[in-house]
Amino acid sequence: MNGIREAAQAALTELLAAAKLRQGEIVVVGCSSSEILGSRIGSVGSLEAAEAVYQGFAPVLAEQGLYLAAQCCEHLNRALVVERAAAERYGLDEVNAVPQMHAGGSFATVAYSRMREPVLVERVRAAAGLDIGGTLIGMHLKEVVVPVRVSIDKIGEATLVLARTRPKYVGGIRAAYNEALE
Repeated sequence: MNGIREAAQAALTELLAAAKLRQGEIVVVGCSSSEILGSRIGSVGSLEAAEAVYQGFAPVLAEQGLYLAAQCCEHLNRALVVERAAAERYGLDEVNAVPQMHAGGSFATVAYSRMREPVLVERVRAAAGLDIGGTLIGMHLKEVVVPVRVSIDKIGEATLVLARTRPKYVGGIRAAYNEALE
């Protein structure tokens, strides 16, 4: 489990370096602990693997003042676990469910148990995200999504896909753009 925690922390650290997020922004994480263990998504689940990922992420996010949005599985319509402070800051409507191993998934269950004041919301518009094991986080990212390549391409046996977002380009041939926002 130490290898999972270390890989998660390293991947997040590299993503955040590329994404250049501002304090208070949201990072969405979809995590299949089954895939981490080398099984098909949604088949075995592991609170231990999910806990290792959470332990890798939580200190880094806290240090940078970022909010975690832990995506639930499709049995909870990919709702997200967030801190109440994030829901209030972004005007997110709370929904009523408590994630469990087989209805929400291991990672969301761990996040719900570890956050200070967790709530579930239907959607977020995150500035960056990590998809561990093909969990399909795209619906929770702001436009425009930009893939990020880092030195780690797997956590355990799960494929890792990272993304950041950038503002849309508007204008046309006469427009000038702020390179710092790319």
